[in-house]
Amino acid sequence: MTRILGLSGSLRATSLNAGLLRAAAEVVPEGVTIEIGSIRDVPLYDGDLETAEGIPAAVQRLQAQLKVADGLLLVTPEYNNSIPGVFKNTIDWMSRGGGMQLFAGKPVAVIGASPGGFGTLLSQNAWLGVLRFLKARQWLEGRLIVPQAGNHFDAEGNLTDDKIRATLREFVAGFAESIRAG
Repeated sequence: MTRILGLSGSLRATSLNAGLLRAAAEVVPEGVTIEIGSIRDVPLYDGDLETAEGIPAAVQRLQAQLKVADGLLLVTPEYNNSIPGVFKNTIDWMSRGGGMQLFAGKPVAVIGASPGGFGTLLSQNAWLGVLRFLKARQWLEGRLIVPQAGNHFDAEGNLTDDKIRATLREFVAGFAESIRAG
C-alpha cells in the first residue's frame, strides 16, 4: 500500500484546494491511499513558544503523519502570486524539532486550484525553493493547475468537472507510481 499525506493550504470550509484534495483522495488507484491532514490548528511559528512549550500538538500530529507517509501531496492556493502564509507556516513548523529529517528524500508533488486565469502556477513555482531546502524529492513529471476554478467546483468546494477529475486521476497515479519506483 502506498500512503500519501495530503495537505490543503487553505483554511476556508469551502476551499477549492481542499475540494481538489478530497477529489484526489477519491480517484487514487488501487493500492494507494491519500490521508488528508489538517493545518487548521497550527499556530503561527514563534521561537519563544517552541522554546517554552516545544512542538505544538497539531504539528506533532502532522509530523507523525508525514513520518509514516510514502509521499506528500501539497494542494496549494495562490495568494498575491505566491505561497499562502498559513501553508508556509505549517511547513516551517513541521521542519522543526527534527522534522527536517522527515522531508529529506520524501517524494512531494504540488497541485492547486485558483479562481484566476493562471491557476496556481506562481505558487507552485515558489514551493520549489522551499522543497529543495528541505531536501525533499520533488516530483516534477506532472503539473496540475486548475485555473478559473470557480467554474469547476460547486458552492461547497466539491470538484464537479469530469475532465479535471480524469486529469487528477492520471496525476495521482503517476505520482504514486514514481513513489513505488523509488
